[in-house]
Amino acid sequence: MGKIRVNNIRVHSNHGCLKEEMLIGSDYRVDLEVHANLSRPSQSDKLSETVDYVHLNNIVKEEMAIRSNLLEHVAKRIINRIFLEIEYVLAAEIQVSKINPPIGGDVESVTVVLEAKRPT
Repeated sequence: MGKIRVNNIRVHSNHGCLKEEMLIGSDYRVDLEVHANLSRPSQSDKLSETVDYVHLNNIVKEEMAIRSNLLEHVAKRIINRIFLEIEYVLAAEIQVSKINPPIGGDVESVTVVLEAKRPT
């Protein structure tokens, strides 16, 4: 078993329930960790036998571009696509952070964390 992490994926998107969030948007940070059996690619040195982190990054960017009211919703969409498109992923954890959220206080970020195992 092994882990692949893609950290600090930065995107601008229009998630949120407030009208100004929908129009102006906010900056987001996404951190992703996937679990997979990495014993075979660690021996073969073949990209086709592992989880391609470029593919992971593309899934995150594409799903973050689709507006959602809730960070929970976009995080779940990302996990669903990872399981759908990357057969080697056995489990995933995603953190979606809204940077400087408009919540009436001095807050650096708000983060939603979801974890899931591949459905059987």
